[in-house]
Order: sequence, then structure tokens, then C-alpha cells
Amino acid sequence: MEVKTLAIIGAGAMGNGIAQVSAVGGYNVAINDISEASLNKALATINKSLTKIVSKGKITQEDMDNSVARIKTSTSLTEVCKEADLVIECVFENLELKKKIFENLDKICKPEAILGTNTSAIPVTEIASSCNRGDKVIGIHFMNPVPLMKGVEIIRGQLTSEETMEATLKYVKKIGKEAAIAVDYAGFIVSRLLDVLMNEAVKLVQEGNSPEEIDKAMMLCAGHPMGPCKLLDLVGAEIAMHGMETMERDFGDEYKPHPLLKKRVLAGLLGMKTGKGFYDYK
Repeated sequence: MEVKTLAIIGAGAMGNGIAQVSAVGGYNVAINDISEASLNKALATINKSLTKIVSKGKITQEDMDNSVARIKTSTSLTEVCKEADLVIECVFENLELKKKIFENLDKICKPEAILGTNTSAIPVTEIASSCNRGDKVIGIHFMNPVPLMKGVEIIRGQLTSEETMEATLKYVKKIGKEAAIAVDYAGFIVSRLLDVLMNEAVKLVQEGNSPEEIDKAMMLCAGHPMGPCKLLDLVGAEIAMHGMETMERDFGDEYKPHPLLKKRVLAGLLGMKTGKGFYDYK
């Protein structure tokens, strides 16, 4: 199967980023969200991002105009998905919500359509259990910010077919990304390692270390391009917390999110998206 048309479910940071790189890669893309305001915000973000890329000489203005023209939006899930060859779900990290969406996609999408999930931690097979095409379901975990990050984590579920795998890898390559293939356990590779690192950083803060010194230590002494506190602010504290909770459920108490992480989520200190996390972004 060849992927030509994409549907993106969720117009947030990940959804609009995936839409952008897919359109630049030559794909026709339709974005779905529950409100027109979210869709308009996504289009504005894409335009701003592409304008910056044009200013750096990485693409031409014509390339940008053609890419934007390939992106459509709609609040109708059916309208967006009925002709899509590949659907990528990018909603909040909630298992029941994702299962409900996949149940609906199974009814709406054409039989040969691939259903991808951008989940960062929830096992793909668990999401796929809500529909009758497990062979067509696959994990396609993009990294934030999508336009800048080269890698995409690809997760094969228990029933994912070789055809689905090949078509997905071809799509990833065409949009200029490189695939890292992970086994379908909670957290996969990236979140399994990074969420634990960020959780430990929260513990270090609770013990009296400053976020600045933690980040400096890991950048200067361990060669990390970004410290774990800054990374947590970029990812979003609630995303890391839900990732830890998913892994705790499957692997035990050693993956329990630190109480301070939960408190920060409850206080709305999510990071860049709320203007304040370990650092102030207002």
C-alpha cells in the first residue's frame, strides 16, 4: 500500500508539527480537532514555522505556499478520515480516549487505511484492541518539536503486518525523518528512558538541587544537548507523569511518578505550554 493522503487527529503541538512536515514532504494532509479555534491556531503555527524556515533559506517561498495549500482542516472526523491512507492520532495521553477514537476510526476509514498513534507510552496493542484491524495499527511516535527532531520511534503491535510496517517506514523516510524501531512495551525506548531521567531530576530538585545546576551538570558532564529540567518543561510535566503512571501500571512501583511531579502538574506548572515550569517562559 502507498500512502498519499494523511489525516491528523488533534491540532496541538504534535499534530500541527506532523501536519507541517508531512505537507512539506509532499503529502495531502487533513487536520481534525473539536474546535475551529484549535484548527486556526494550528494553521497559524504552521505558517509561522514555515516562514522561519524560508527565512533561513532551507525551503523557498514557493515550497511553503505549496505545502500550506496541501493542508486542509475540519471539525468533522468523518470528512477528514474517510479517504485517508494513513491516519495519525495525536490526542491527550489517555487510554480510554484513544481506544474510543480508534473504535470510531475503524468504522469511518476505508478498510486498507493504516491507523497510527503518536502515543509516547501506551502500548500500541492495547490501543489496537478497540478495533478490528490490528494488522493496520502501528505506533508512530514523533518527537517534540516535530519539524526539528530527526527521529521517529516506530512501534509494531502484536498484530501489525509487514505491509503496514513497510508503508509506514516509507512515509517516515519521505518526510526526511529516520526511524528507530521499538518493541511494544509501555514507554517503548524513548519515554522509558527519558521519563525516568526527568522523574529523577524532580527528585533532585525536591532534595535541594537547583534546576539550573542539574541541567548544567548533565549538559557539561554527560554531553546532553538539553538538561532534564528544561526537557521536562518542553515535553510537559503532565505528559511525563502519565508516561510514568503507564509504566508503573505495567512494571511496578520503581516507575512511580515522584509526588513533587504530581504536585507540579496539579499546580499547572507544566512548562512551556503554560508559561511556567522549572523555568519562566512568560
